[in-house]
Amino acid sequence: MRAWSAPEMPALPASGPAVSLHDTPSGSRRPVVPEGTARLYACGITPYDATHMGHAATYVGVDLLNRAWRNAGHDVAFVQNVTDVDDPLLERATKVGVDWVALAERETELFRQDMQALRVLPPRDYVGAVESIPLVIDLIERLQAAGSVYRVEDDWYFSVHADPAFGEESGMDRETMLRIFPERGGDPDRPGKKDPLDCLVWRGERAGEPSWPSPFGPGRPGWHVECTAIAVEHLGNDFDVQAGGSDLVFPHHEMCAGHAQVAEPGARFAQVYIHAGMVAYDGEKMSKSKGNLVFVSALRHADVDPMAIRLTLLRHHYRSEWEWTDADLLASVDMLATWRRALSLGAGAPSAPVVEAVLAACADDLDAATAVGVVDDWARATLGTDGLADTSDAQAALGVHRVLDAALGLSL
Repeated sequence: MRAWSAPEMPALPASGPAVSLHDTPSGSRRPVVPEGTARLYACGITPYDATHMGHAATYVGVDLLNRAWRNAGHDVAFVQNVTDVDDPLLERATKVGVDWVALAERETELFRQDMQALRVLPPRDYVGAVESIPLVIDLIERLQAAGSVYRVEDDWYFSVHADPAFGEESGMDRETMLRIFPERGGDPDRPGKKDPLDCLVWRGERAGEPSWPSPFGPGRPGWHVECTAIAVEHLGNDFDVQAGGSDLVFPHHEMCAGHAQVAEPGARFAQVYIHAGMVAYDGEKMSKSKGNLVFVSALRHADVDPMAIRLTLLRHHYRSEWEWTDADLLASVDMLATWRRALSLGAGAPSAPVVEAVLAACADDLDAATAVGVVDDWARATLGTDGLADTSDAQAALGVHRVLDAALGLSL
């Protein structure tokens, strides 16, 4: 599947420090210094609707990691999927009376446009669920050989007890898992399952739904096994970072880890798991069911500067829970205007400390909010908003321009 065009990322005069990240399973800060190429997987969209700010916050957070690694001198193998066949997509296509393939293609293209506008570095491998079906079948056959999948009518399930480490990724107790599972696509009450938490790996053919031939009968992949198969194929096991929104901690990332670790005993799926916080609007988490969504494309089409959208996201730490407001966006518009005035002077307050502090903040658990504060302080010092203008660095604007772009993805 085609990704989007890559923005230019300027080289910096200084190398960024080693990256450390908050790891969800351990609940602690972990240094993430890859040996060779850094390997990153981020779970992608199910393309049945436009990109909202919750999606954008996650992918801008992932982009910060991609950039921090590159600024530290690493090559990055970044892989992302598109779940271009799944229940929500098929339900949406039926509801609006369009072909599900056409809907998936349309919304995937809109997502590409949104990511390009926000200057998110594209994945090296952008892989759809449909094109990954041979990989999924191979993985399920390996799970079958390990005795960890079983049949319920025409469907096939993964036995979570096959993975001795089940539960370690999320750190949740069974009661919490059972509460969350049905809210996030699980079917704990399905008769015939060995355990309520066992998850679907192959959905048998249903009338009116797309299906593909397989050794398990005609059907289509489950959600979790799709990501596992794509990640392992393109990155191998024990890759550096698995990323996504905090709503993917369980069951999605837990199940992905289980599939990979049972298919290859002794291996780990990923070394570190990072999760972006949820974004709210009108007092509740953005969700299709509540209808409280703010779409990137809608703002773009209303002539909102995409850099103001990105800056609004950057002003909140990627792991934080926060609420999108029009006032927050307008504050970002004003902040950008201030920065552009400062940059237009050419000379300004010394830029070397700014470059160093921005790189350090981004390497410290992707703390873009602190980095934004550093740049804002520089702009105000340069403009003399405190009455003491500083233009002691003749090349200040060039240095700040470069670090804004390379580290924060802001092209001003």
